[in-house]
Amino acid sequence: MNPEQSTSGVKAWQWIVGIIVVIIIVILGYYLMKSNGNSSNTAPVASTTAPAASTVASNNGIVIADQFPGNIVYVSSVQLAAPGFVVIKADNSGTPGAVIGSKAFPAGINPGQINLTKSMVDGGTYYAALYADTASTGVFNASVDQPITDANGNAIMKIFHASANIPETKG
Repeated sequence: MNPEQSTSGVKAWQWIVGIIVVIIIVILGYYLMKSNGNSSNTAPVASTTAPAASTVASNNGIVIADQFPGNIVYVSSVQLAAPGFVVIKADNSGTPGAVIGSKAFPAGINPGQINLTKSMVDGGTYYAALYADTASTGVFNASVDQPITDANGNAIMKIFHASANIPETKG
């Protein structure tokens, strides 16, 4: 048997080249997603006033996947430059509507879960928005706490859906 050939007929150098190509694709994918800021689920929301300096995003973001219907939202990761909130809103004809849940998060990168006051329904659309703890109370107050915005003045928000048919990820 030729030492450069494995038992399946594929040469060792072909395996090495294949592995290198996969690694390059993974690295490029990571940098492309990072540079896009995971904007595929971002719902731009126009700001009617100039954002306060403390609410402008520098290192703020949220990663959230589609959810099973129910009264808990699982947040994969929230990154906040200062303590703030993840606020869950129901859909109101294609725009964020009533607040159905919120949770305070410390500065840094954290996962978490948010208990809702109204359960998500199968097929529903929901919004996860970042808010600054403007009043420094640790309790979300919609009339005081301000949305955290990106460099363009848009609220940092991700759209997600509730579905009984999402694949369950384990591990």
